[in-house]
Amino acid sequence: MQAIILIMQLTGAVMLLLYSTRMVRTGIERAAGPALRDLFMTTRKSIVKSVGVGVIAAILLQSATAVALVVAGFAAVGAMGVTGSLAVTLGADLGTALVVQFLSLDLDWLIPILLTVGGALFLKTEGRLKKQAGRILFGVAFILISLNMIGAATTPLRDFRYMPDIVAYLGQDVITACLGGMLIAFVFHSSVAAILLFAAFAAEGVLTIAAGAPLVLGANIGGALVAIWLTRAGHAKARRITTGNLIFRAGGAAAALAALHFDLLPLERFGTSAPAQVVNLHLAFNVALVIVALPFVILISNLTRRFFPAAPPEDRFAAGPSALDRNALNEPRLALASVTRELLRMAGIVDRMLAPVMDLFEKVPPGEIERIREMDVEINAMQTEVKLYLAELSQRQLKPEDAIRLMDYVDFAVALERVGDIVSKDLLRSIKEKHRVASHFSKEGWAELNALHGRVMRNAQLALNVLVSDDVESARELVEEKEHMRALERLSFDRHVERLANRAPESIATSDVHLETVRSLKEINSRFALFGYPVLRQSGLLLESRIHRQEP
Repeated sequence: MQAIILIMQLTGAVMLLLYSTRMVRTGIERAAGPALRDLFMTTRKSIVKSVGVGVIAAILLQSATAVALVVAGFAAVGAMGVTGSLAVTLGADLGTALVVQFLSLDLDWLIPILLTVGGALFLKTEGRLKKQAGRILFGVAFILISLNMIGAATTPLRDFRYMPDIVAYLGQDVITACLGGMLIAFVFHSSVAAILLFAAFAAEGVLTIAAGAPLVLGANIGGALVAIWLTRAGHAKARRITTGNLIFRAGGAAAALAALHFDLLPLERFGTSAPAQVVNLHLAFNVALVIVALPFVILISNLTRRFFPAAPPEDRFAAGPSALDRNALNEPRLALASVTRELLRMAGIVDRMLAPVMDLFEKVPPGEIERIREMDVEINAMQTEVKLYLAELSQRQLKPEDAIRLMDYVDFAVALERVGDIVSKDLLRSIKEKHRVASHFSKEGWAELNALHGRVMRNAQLALNVLVSDDVESARELVEEKEHMRALERLSFDRHVERLANRAPESIATSDVHLETVRSLKEINSRFALFGYPVLRQSGLLLESRIHRQEP
């Protein structure tokens, strides 16, 4: 019975740790997603700078895997090179080691402060950035709480009669211990969580450094395997990056394991206590890996190209089967549910069209323009099918609420089709014009466009949440974002005119492209805002008119 309670306590603590790290990462992504994207875009001319950016990004996201997936996505659309992306992943692994260093400190005094400030920001404020800051502080507090829970749950293990024999065996069989560390990190999908778990075991006297060292090395390999797994069906360039990172980490771990086996690694010099030795070894391994591996990123990049050659040109876009179920037309609720799924499919394709737009202003990979136009053709066809399906459904006997929902779905389909047209016609025309005149945006103008694009991408996801959940608060936020975008458009226009008045050469050269892009992004955002109106209307929160009416 005691064993079951111990397992439940430890499992609960680990689940809280995993949730907390994800909570911090989500808060950072929502609060500073566009800024992070811009940060990655600055790395393309310097490998050393790429390492620094990887460190910063991993500290913010608390996950080297998340950083690897982001740069892999950029590389897939041609916005980043494989060589620079590999350097970013090396820096990201070092960044997570620094995160572990911070979280392993005695920070119990900080928990009530984080909970108080985080709670006040998240629960008592309305601003999006303040709420996300509260989410981040909550997440850090929960991480510290989960580490205390792990320590409390593992205390009884010190008295387990077979524990000394298990730890001694792991200390002697470094291969088995390394495989165990790989498995734990892969199951957790987080090397940070795995290392913190080992440090907590060591702090309770359950784990010695002799057994902990190969576990740490295995966790480093396991973290790289997670990225391999998550990109297994991705673009060839994305797979080159994650494979290259695995080659570096596996090679470094193999060298360190050999040093352990022949007693060439002075573990006692990594700290005065077992938990300090665990986290310091993790940091030292990643520092050494950056120093040793950085000169070989070009070599490994070329090697991975042999494993994952570029896809052939005939690899075209495919939308997949329709979700519209004609057999459900006699059951209006089921029919509307199938339309919801089809709208989600349409929105997914629109998202894939819109996501790489800012990267295309920088560089247009071969075939990317044609791929986006193919998706627009598919969106147009899907919109037609949805309207025909709903027209046929409207001839059935419908409840009043179902009839209203049907008309809303027509509006949604038209809105998504219009977004596809804006991307494939207006934005692509602006992209081609910028490359035709070989001009560059001003630094300020480029930052404004990226901020607007990031906001539109976030609101697109919010619109889908409203579509499937009918959440009133999300709908209110989505509609309010329309006003924010209008204000941002005006602010961008005023700043652009000011730069023109100051005769800024980049602003003069890109004036038409800048203004057209801002206008297109604002219109796209307005189309997504439409998803919030039906929910607010049904809740009685939508005014009939924005025009002020005076009493006679």
